[in-house]
Amino acid sequence: MRRLWPLCLVMLLAGCGEQEEGEPEPISGLAEPVEVVLDEDGQPVPGILAESQVVHRGNGEEPQTLDPHLAEGVPSTNILRDLFEGLATTTADGHIVPGAARHWDISRDGLTYTFFLDPDARWSNGEPLTAEDFVWSWRRAVDPATSASYGRMLSPVANAEAIFAGELPPDALGVTALNEATFQVDLNHPTPYFLGLLTHPTTYPVYRQAVEAHGDSHVRPGNLVSNGAYTLEEWRVRSSIELVKNPHYRAADDVIVERVVFYPLEDENTEFNRFRAGDLHWTYQVPSNQFKWLRKNLDEAMMVAPWFGTYFFSFNLTRPPFEDNLALRRALNLAIDREILTERVSRFGEIPTFNLVPPGLPEYEPPATDWADMSQEEREAEAIRLYREAGYSEERPLQVELRYNTSENHRKIAVAIAAMWKQVLGVRTRLINEEFRVFLQNRAQRRVTEVFRSGWIGDYQDAFTFLELFHSEHGRNDAGYDNPRFDRLLERIAAERIPASRRNLMAEAERMILADQVILPVYNYVTKRLIDPRLKGWKENVMDHHLTRHMYLVRSREVGADDDDEASEGEES
Repeated sequence: MRRLWPLCLVMLLAGCGEQEEGEPEPISGLAEPVEVVLDEDGQPVPGILAESQVVHRGNGEEPQTLDPHLAEGVPSTNILRDLFEGLATTTADGHIVPGAARHWDISRDGLTYTFFLDPDARWSNGEPLTAEDFVWSWRRAVDPATSASYGRMLSPVANAEAIFAGELPPDALGVTALNEATFQVDLNHPTPYFLGLLTHPTTYPVYRQAVEAHGDSHVRPGNLVSNGAYTLEEWRVRSSIELVKNPHYRAADDVIVERVVFYPLEDENTEFNRFRAGDLHWTYQVPSNQFKWLRKNLDEAMMVAPWFGTYFFSFNLTRPPFEDNLALRRALNLAIDREILTERVSRFGEIPTFNLVPPGLPEYEPPATDWADMSQEEREAEAIRLYREAGYSEERPLQVELRYNTSENHRKIAVAIAAMWKQVLGVRTRLINEEFRVFLQNRAQRRVTEVFRSGWIGDYQDAFTFLELFHSEHGRNDAGYDNPRFDRLLERIAAERIPASRRNLMAEAERMILADQVILPVYNYVTKRLIDPRLKGWKENVMDHHLTRHMYLVRSREVGADDDDEASEGEES
């Protein structure tokens, strides 16, 4: 009986419209772009550029804020990378390069970084960007009063841990303005990934006068002063966020796109239809149930690439039924079939996983788990045994809430997991869909959350960006994991100078997270979106960082038209 459930699941999803039925009508294809010709500086020859350089981007959920130190989630970060610039930035293909800092020096012991600011770096109001701006901003990010969600990313900086603990004031942070254009950072220990941190919004500078004058409203149009390639022109809540080119940006002459509009489109089908109608140049994601149709009709526009992230669910460890019930958490983990979820539900090449850290890091090998080598039948048998050990049965089924933020793809995964738990264990699951802002608040408060959708995209290419999430004091430790041994292990990792020993310690830390069953891993992400072929400068990279300043639009050539704008008199056209 139990092995019939994959068919039942497919029928359930079909009843919800999940199969590729009722496909969109075929279309002739997107406008064909002209061939791009670059000059000797690598810039497109002006004649091929589209007359209008306005890019329209789908962007998932509505951002809660555009304060770099308070924002959470990929949609906010996408916008912040256009508005602000850290000491380092990334090329179109994801390599770390100088940003607001023209160059830097690293001491021989790896403990002191000295950054020399670009003399052309300016705020969007024209004022010079100074080293003191970074000193004030970094102190603000680590100040407990700021409640920066990712403030702990700066824990490698000298005295940061003591500031987090309230033992030292924020101005004790190991950062110094040596002069107006030289910013120095002292670290507790050598930190191999430190330059990667500098591309994260937590390390961006914020304009002190605006913050002090306007408080939380400093992020509103007319108040926000930024130092990136674009400035905030308009923010229509739940409609669009519009940025315009910053004439004071240090490399403004290299920025071609004059305006970029971000749309908070949570529904993938709505976003897909707007792309087909020509309203968007790129989508945040695509409906997974249209994979075959997209490959057939929009293959030139569809981009699928590996992404440095993991999709998982978290358990609330601070309250029943999961508090102090390892057997129950493990039973729910083993009862789901990841192959079914990736092949029949998500269906875009996602990689099933039992781990937290994605594969592919050159310096790290995720630890193996015992259940990864089991067959699905063996996992389900063990799940049933553990479920009974935890005190549940068909006569006394678990009743649980599973929360996810608004998204058709998230909904499908949640429906499928609930069906698996029901079929294998008899669990009764109540699915709760919430708007992103409310969803994050409920996760953080932990009062009403039992199981909730999670996921993490690495902030830098190191396993530590995943492991530090579960430090007992981390701002995104929504599961409430509190393990002093794990916290001490993270401290040892931060202090370890020998690469091989550091890798072993990180593997031990991940093994601890998995053994304590803090999360229910599902798959490793891939990015999946539609990009108008006329939008150039977009390049695949595993971090999925795509700054609009690297992009530009080219003219399209109508099928069947001559290369000349008009046919000569007397010629057939």
